[in-house]
Amino acid sequence: MIKKQLVLSACLFGLVAGNTYAQATDPAIGVWKTIDDKTNEPSSLIKIEEVNGKLEGTIIKTFPKPNEKPLVYCTLCKDDRKDKPILGMRIMTDLKRDKPGAWSDGRILDPEEGEIYRVKVTTEDGKKMDVRGYIGVPLLGRTQVWYKAEQ
Repeated sequence: MIKKQLVLSACLFGLVAGNTYAQATDPAIGVWKTIDDKTNEPSSLIKIEEVNGKLEGTIIKTFPKPNEKPLVYCTLCKDDRKDKPILGMRIMTDLKRDKPGAWSDGRILDPEEGEIYRVKVTTEDGKKMDVRGYIGVPLLGRTQVWYKAEQ
């Protein structure tokens, strides 16, 4: 009887540890560099974490363009982030895991426009991530490519 309990406990521990390891190593988790669509230059660094089983992204650094006034506060935001500092702002929330490297049903804020979109993200290799912001259905949106930041 004790032997069966030990075997069962070991199996349960293995399942829990394996699941925790898979979540901790999801390729979407980490720091990602966003690229400006117009200039093709780095725009910001976003730290993506799993919090309570959902993916969240926070701005940790911005790269202002030369001779341009940097965006410091979210003056165009329409929610409780209005006039709050951009650095440290959570712009991506509520993404649910579809499979490792693929998350959907979240929300993403464009701090330059103050608009909130639905979002899904996918990464195949953990080096490049497709971030698709959309209204209604994913077909009606656009994809931005983010790159894993060098650590």
